[in-house]
Amino acid sequence: MRRFNLKILLLLSSGHLITDIYQGSLPAILPLLKDRLDLSYTLAGVIIMTSSLTSSVIQPLFGLLSDRTKKTYFLPLGCLCAGIGFSLLSLPSDFGSLLLLVTLSGLGVASYHPEGYKTAHFFTGSRLATGMSIFSVGGNLGFALGPVISLSLIGTLGFSSLPLMVVFSLFFVVLLFFFREELAVLPQDEEKGVTNAPEAGRGAYVSLVMLIGTVIMRSWTQMGLMTYIPFYFVNYLRGDPLYAGKLVSAFLMGGAVGTLLGAPLADRWGHKPYLVSSLLLTSVLLPLVLAVQGGMLFVVLTTLGMILISSFTVTIVMAQRLLPGKLGIASGLMVGLAIGTGGIGTTILGVIADAQGVPAAMKSMVILPVAGLLLSVVLRYPPTQDRRSPT
Repeated sequence: MRRFNLKILLLLSSGHLITDIYQGSLPAILPLLKDRLDLSYTLAGVIIMTSSLTSSVIQPLFGLLSDRTKKTYFLPLGCLCAGIGFSLLSLPSDFGSLLLLVTLSGLGVASYHPEGYKTAHFFTGSRLATGMSIFSVGGNLGFALGPVISLSLIGTLGFSSLPLMVVFSLFFVVLLFFFREELAVLPQDEEKGVTNAPEAGRGAYVSLVMLIGTVIMRSWTQMGLMTYIPFYFVNYLRGDPLYAGKLVSAFLMGGAVGTLLGAPLADRWGHKPYLVSSLLLTSVLLPLVLAVQGGMLFVVLTTLGMILISSFTVTIVMAQRLLPGKLGIASGLMVGLAIGTGGIGTTILGVIADAQGVPAAMKSMVILPVAGLLLSVVLRYPPTQDRRSPT
């Protein structure tokens, strides 16, 4: 196995950061899009669902393509499409055109992630969760910085300035050009190791299904908070959109810190015990979001993000160990299908918000991490062939 390569992991992480800036910005500007096109909460939820379906749910398909042959061009192309699609969202005057741009951006996100996680895997050495956390934290930072960057740009230059956001993706394409040779060639023994990996047994697939269910519950919680914190503070409490964006960023910035701090602990304590602990603490902290105000709210959201999102990398490594010969598909299932279904949960929350109000939608989220906790407790892991592993 190739040694731990911090330079390449940081390069891949920077692309992850930029790609997810666009994905993280969408919920933050959603209230503006809703008002501009006079949309209902349900239609606003459809926008998030479309983004999730195209950016995440179909990721296993891109993972399958990545496993069959090298698809390193997915990295620059995906980042560029994500940037172009999002940056043009200020132009449409109808809902259909808006969804087409959301779809373009989503497909760009979907093509970047499986190839990125697969490529990063070969540069982590023996420190799987730790190395993968460096790649993952780029996405966490992108989600965290996206709302502040996009809303600050809009607040300064107006909504029509949104196309300027494309410069980030252009920068990464240029940066990636200088490292193309290092990324295009992987040692033959590494590729042979993946190709000849033992086929996953029935028990591994059962565990994978339960792991997907756990991640779906975590994703519904995360996407629900990202989407309805702005609605709660802007449309319900009539607060400042930038303040709401800062709350979302605090939540996601905590997640970025948690990703880096949690991965080494998971490598040391065990992946499953860490996952169970994070969901337990999330279940305790989540109700406090509606119970505190002011600076304490920032503290709660930052801590909540740190704990909830810190298991993101851990679950990806768990899936890759369950499917050692299908790294792209495993990554696509975790980052794509499992996490992307959070958009479906957001749409359900939109129906609740239309019928009973935004506070009711926020309160209904408290059951989600509890459901994830129950699934994680009964999940059998590590795989049978790895029972002697400390993780």
